[in-house]
Amino acid sequence: MLVFIISGLVILAYCSQASNERTYQEVVWAVCGKLTGVLCEIAIAVYTFGTCIAFLIIIGDQQDKIIAVMAKEPDGASGSPWYTDRKFTISLTAFLFILPLSIPKEIGFQKYASSLSVVGTWYVTAIVIIKYIWPDKEMRPGDILTRPASWMAVFNAMPTICFGFQCHVSSVPVFNSMRQPQVKTWGGVVTAAMVIALAVYMGTGICGFLTFGAAVDPDVLRSYPSEDVAVAVARAFIILSVLTSYPILHFCGRAVVEGLWLRYKGTPVEEDVGRERRRRVLQTLVWFLLTLLLALFIPDIGKVISVIGGLAACFIFIFPGLCLIQAKLSEMEEVKPASWWALVSYGVLLVTLGAFIFGQTTANAVFVDLLA
Repeated sequence: MLVFIISGLVILAYCSQASNERTYQEVVWAVCGKLTGVLCEIAIAVYTFGTCIAFLIIIGDQQDKIIAVMAKEPDGASGSPWYTDRKFTISLTAFLFILPLSIPKEIGFQKYASSLSVVGTWYVTAIVIIKYIWPDKEMRPGDILTRPASWMAVFNAMPTICFGFQCHVSSVPVFNSMRQPQVKTWGGVVTAAMVIALAVYMGTGICGFLTFGAAVDPDVLRSYPSEDVAVAVARAFIILSVLTSYPILHFCGRAVVEGLWLRYKGTPVEEDVGRERRRRVLQTLVWFLLTLLLALFIPDIGKVISVIGGLAACFIFIFPGLCLIQAKLSEMEEVKPASWWALVSYGVLLVTLGAFIFGQTTANAVFVDLLA
């Protein structure tokens, strides 16, 4: 999966350089045409919207445990004060921190907080590994499964992998912000980044599972006791990470919604600067309130990830694959070299893999709803 994920990032950089476009959706528009471009923009809007919901759920998960420590309440205690209620704490945090960070036109000021959140992610992984090596006495693992229940369970994990490694939507602006945006240099950068992410995910996933077995919570930090101070610090870092990530994802989604609206109205961006601020504030408020309401009534992050993970496969595989195919088909040589056919075939492979993951995720969601 990592090989395909990295190749998708390199393909996007190549197409960005060839088309001279600076965002994901603009690259798809330029290379693949209007219809694919519109589908891409709609997919980005839906994906970023769903991810923002997931971020708010994560905040609630971590706050529940931190508040239990501060209030000195045992896990599962009832009769808590109203101000410790999950819906109230999520709403308060969202209004105080996330909404003010989401309104500005630019998000460059968040780079320092984002750097701290990356360090916090490493801390979380270190804590999970340490707790596995030296577990607390009261932590007893459930059944340790050594193989999937069925071969389909392997494919059920793919949407979560896609959700964890999806950075492709923001990769094109990052590539163009480099001092010397070269595809070869970019390949080294994204390979190093993905290897670091792989180490973080494997350390957290494997050690977290071996610590708790089949009883592990989808949010692994919720499986640890509330009173554990080291884990409480990890929860605080996760909250910080989400607080800085929500505005960035919202920024991407808002830019797509803005582009779709202006294109629908037939108004060039440069001619509508006067109303931009009012429209931006309105879009931010509507986006923020809708994601907050849905997060308050969808307590399980696994349900959100299972849906938007399929869309992540589109950004990782389908759209980069289509860009590669279209870029190569536009080359007009009469005699195609072997490398040309190899690249076109690879593009077809990416599109097929992405379509399989997206279709399988959608089918699973429909099947579960039918059973319910």
